[in-house]
Amino acid sequence: MYPGTWAAQTPDKPALVIAETGEQLTYRQLDDQSLRLAHAFADAGLAKGDVVALVSDNRPEALVVYWAALRSGLYLTAVNHNLGVEEARYIVEDCGAKALVVSAGKAELISALAPELPEQVGLRLAFGGQVAGFASYEDALAAASDEPLADQPHGDDFLYSSGTTGRPKGIKIPLLPISVDEPGYPYVAIFGGLFGYGPDTVYLSPAPAYHAAPLRFMGVVHALGGTVVLMEKFDAAGFLHAVERYRVTDTQVVPTMFVRLLKLPEETRAATDLSSLRAVVHAAAPCPVEMERLIIDWFGPIVHEYYASTEATGGTYV
Repeated sequence: MYPGTWAAQTPDKPALVIAETGEQLTYRQLDDQSLRLAHAFADAGLAKGDVVALVSDNRPEALVVYWAALRSGLYLTAVNHNLGVEEARYIVEDCGAKALVVSAGKAELISALAPELPEQVGLRLAFGGQVAGFASYEDALAAASDEPLADQPHGDDFLYSSGTTGRPKGIKIPLLPISVDEPGYPYVAIFGGLFGYGPDTVYLSPAPAYHAAPLRFMGVVHALGGTVVLMEKFDAAGFLHAVERYRVTDTQVVPTMFVRLLKLPEETRAATDLSSLRAVVHAAAPCPVEMERLIIDWFGPIVHEYYASTEATGGTYV
């Protein structure tokens, strides 16, 4: 399944909401915009197995690019926008990107990166404002066809390691022989089933969208018809406010976020209604047992807390 499935059933349902501003992207809009961008990719000569690179802050367009790639049989490489120019250039070049879509919110990095881009990056689009050397993303979508795609082979992400032991390393797996509207994509099958995601899910994503877990979790929620609430940047008080305001049912965090949540004044924590929460997932690093106990004492009556870490092969209940 993919956004088009839900655009046909619940077109006006929010697929994505920006937590701080309330800006929304409905399933109709996500489907239409990702369809148009998929046509723009095809018109630029991209074909199944090619790579689209993305440099973006936490904006709705990032998910449009994600779904345009996945419904076109393309790979998406999301680049960490906190990297230096040389590191970012290396990833764009090494992944073999034939298209690069960027946010004007990261214009400083992009402006320095643009002169160093390889010629293979033939399509260069910027959204949210003008960026030298890049065509307008908005104009490209407006000019693109909205006709249904004749074929929608399932694409995938192609993400890079952090580079702590040398240069970042890309993890590229073979594309599955399925269409985007067919079952069989592992992340949807595994995480959707494990955490019970579905149309009633309201998933809060507080981390940068270029990381693997946030990007993939958001994709799973969209594939299953839920709503993603995306924070522009993590803030402990803002996290609690988003849970209360949007009646969040599920979220995924890293242990550092637990630390910041626990440092909030007791009156702030006690005053927030977290009764909508069903599950909190933490990953990416081991979590001290003492901290887990504090979180369970706080959230315990409301949620099941799942444990997963870089040292674990899978999740276990705590």
